[in-house]
Order: sequence, then structure tokens, then C-alpha cells
Amino acid sequence: MPNTYTQIHLQLVFAVKHRTAVISSTWKYDLYNYITGIIHNHNHKLIAINGMPDHVHILIGMRPTQSLSDLMQQLKQDSSKWINDKKLTGSRFSWQEGYGAFSYGKSQLQAVINYIENQEEHHRTRTFLDEYRRFLDVFGIEYDEQYLFKPLE
Repeated sequence: MPNTYTQIHLQLVFAVKHRTAVISSTWKYDLYNYITGIIHNHNHKLIAINGMPDHVHILIGMRPTQSLSDLMQQLKQDSSKWINDKKLTGSRFSWQEGYGAFSYGKSQLQAVINYIENQEEHHRTRTFLDEYRRFLDVFGIEYDEQYLFKPLE
């Protein structure tokens, strides 16, 4: 795309269906590498990726050649298939519907990278739902509780 210049940084957050804690430490880095490949194959730039057993945070530099909804559909679809093909969980794996996408300026990136890299530390004192509500509040996004990620069962 000649003469098209962009700087779009997005933090993407999505959860395992029913928020079950099935992303194992034994294969989570393989999953992150697979997700990284999907992002690169669509010509976006992965900046940071990490998560917990029930959710993932990704920071990307996004190219305007694909819609965010198409990228998220591809990420979830392909990574679910990869997990299921490898039989990494005791039952059929899928991601919960929906996702969060939050934009940042270049000067904010290091703080977001640090936040993503330190997920385990953050979740010692804050649940995923509390974290997610905080994102929505900080970004001024109106929401209905019934449509947030489902709580742990």
C-alpha cells in the first residue's frame, strides 16, 4: 500500500471458554509461538504475548490491511484447531466469544509490555474479571455485566 503510513498498537485480551484454566505451563510457550506465527502471517507485528491458564494478552503493531475482527477470528480459530489437533487438553478446547482490544500510543508501549510480561504477579492480587473491568473503565468503554467474560464456574 504505497503512501499509507500507520502506527496502530493494540493490546488484545481473550479468554478460554468458561474461563477454565487449561492453558498449561508445559505448552503455553508453544501456543504463544503458534499465535505469533498467525500474527506474522497476516503481516502484523507481535510486540508482547503472555497470559494465565485462562486468558491471553497480546500487544501487536497492526497493519491496516485486515480488520481487527477478521484477525481475532483467525487467531482464535487457528489456535483452537492447533490445541485440539495436538490433544493438549482433556476435552475439546475453544476460546470464549468476544475479546478486548485497547489502543496505545508509542510512548505507552513499554508500560504495556511490562504489564503483559508480569501477568502472574498482577493476578496474585487481581482476578481476570477485575482486571478486565479496569481496562473497560480506564478506556471509558460502556459495558453490560451480562456480556462480560463468564466468571469461573
